[in-house]
Amino acid sequence: MSAEQLTSEPISEQRVGIGPQAWHRARRYARTFSFVGLVFATLFFSASVTPSLLPRNFIVQGLLSGFALAVGYGVGIAAIGLYHFLELRVPGEQIQLVAKRFTAVAAVIVLVICLRQMTFWQNSIRELMGMPTLESAYPIRTALIAFAFAAMLVGVSRLVLKCGAFLARKLHRFLPRRVAMVLAATIVVFAILFLGNGIVARGLLNAADVFFSHADGLIADGIEQPTDEAACGSFESSIAWNSIGRRGKEFLVQGPTRRQIQAYHGEDAMQPIRVYVGMRTREEKQDRAQLALEELQRVGAFDRSVLVIATPTGTGWLDPGGVDTIEYLHGGDTAIVSMQYSYLPSWLTIMVDPQRSIRSARELFDAVYGYWTTLPADTRPRLYLHGLSLGALGSEVSASIYKVFEDPIQGAVWSGPPFPSSQWSAITQSRDEGSPSWLPTFDDGRMVRFTSQSNALNTGHEWGKIRNVYIQYASDPMVFFSTDLLWKRPSWLDERGPDVSPYLKWYPIVTFLQIAFDLPMATSVPVGYGHNYAPANCLDAWIAVTQPENWNAAKSKQLIADLQ
Repeated sequence: MSAEQLTSEPISEQRVGIGPQAWHRARRYARTFSFVGLVFATLFFSASVTPSLLPRNFIVQGLLSGFALAVGYGVGIAAIGLYHFLELRVPGEQIQLVAKRFTAVAAVIVLVICLRQMTFWQNSIRELMGMPTLESAYPIRTALIAFAFAAMLVGVSRLVLKCGAFLARKLHRFLPRRVAMVLAATIVVFAILFLGNGIVARGLLNAADVFFSHADGLIADGIEQPTDEAACGSFESSIAWNSIGRRGKEFLVQGPTRRQIQAYHGEDAMQPIRVYVGMRTREEKQDRAQLALEELQRVGAFDRSVLVIATPTGTGWLDPGGVDTIEYLHGGDTAIVSMQYSYLPSWLTIMVDPQRSIRSARELFDAVYGYWTTLPADTRPRLYLHGLSLGALGSEVSASIYKVFEDPIQGAVWSGPPFPSSQWSAITQSRDEGSPSWLPTFDDGRMVRFTSQSNALNTGHEWGKIRNVYIQYASDPMVFFSTDLLWKRPSWLDERGPDVSPYLKWYPIVTFLQIAFDLPMATSVPVGYGHNYAPANCLDAWIAVTQPENWNAAKSKQLIADLQ
């Protein structure tokens, strides 16, 4: 279809200020686009501005919509190719003309409606999360960014196709046409994979690793080496302070002190024990795990009442809401040990190598658990696991059920288990009938229970010997992203959580893209939503799992007020 057929008022050359030749080239280039591809692109763009799990600013929305535009155009091209491949009947020219006009008008109407609704849809998420509403979501800016980004993606794709066609013509001199086409396509695909994964992606990953490694070596203001000889990282410690890393140093010195805990309880308390081994401390993870065990023995961690093996996030960070709360609960009579395995953020580590967390968590658990089992059962500390995000992924499978069957640990608290988490996924899929996937119940909660913003741990059923708790929010894309979103409506939309927009709809491919773009933004929302887990929810979980003595609701309320 020509440009004159798609608009009621042709644009004059004089008005846009371009020469006849440039205008002719632009019209000729416009004719190279597929009408069906443009219709699909418009529909994909329209669907992409509908709400997903998290609110987005216009820049992120523009990039997402641009990607959706390009993908939609590709889907349209593929649909036309399939139609011709099946050799289906082609309608007459008059029927095509009428169909094209009707389809074009319908697509434009859908586009305009969706752009007008953008602000309303974004505010439907922001209101649920207690965020200020927007006066405008800037639909025009979004569209401009999207069109520019999509044009770049389509241009690159066309260049790749031209390279394939050129190669096929050259090969056709020596090979049959179809063989030449297949071979050319194979060569181009492998070249892209080699360049993309072997050079570009690896180069970007190395650059990111260097950047975050440098950031890990920085020291924040107020972080100084401990002077207490019993503290990890002190001059008497076997773990060198300079080898620990920024997140590890923060963990070691920013936790509650004995005086703070004592002031809160109004009675005598102990200085909590924290042990952390950084990636620079030892080259091999086995050596880091062994050093962590030796440090635990040196500082007397096995004489405490509670011992927690905590797996950090990708950057080596441990959530204060998850570790500070258990120290307050038990009057400082605790020991927490952790070991770094990456410098990269969790969402990036998941894409690159999620097994890093699992391998590291297993090494640390095996070292600590192996020694713990040699101690008298009536005098050794109770042993728990903990992890947030990628830490939960590694921690949940670190304790092999076959290994701990005869001498089980006491339980675990895991926050925001990411979508590759195998144990979490198996439990969710096997949940009790009638329970929603965002807050499932499993086996009446005897061993595993789930909670969210509101405490859902008091199920009325008895706990078993091991108490495990998953904390997850329905709005957390790190938890509910899945490749199934490409073609399958997610079960978490059947009975959606309280922090999920009522206007969120599933669209094939588009919803997958939306949630994928939510991943890097997972912590950009207020505490208590997305991937930002609130101390209050961690406190509820630790109370249920560790059963502290002389604890009540009034103490919980005061502690949460102090931690916020």
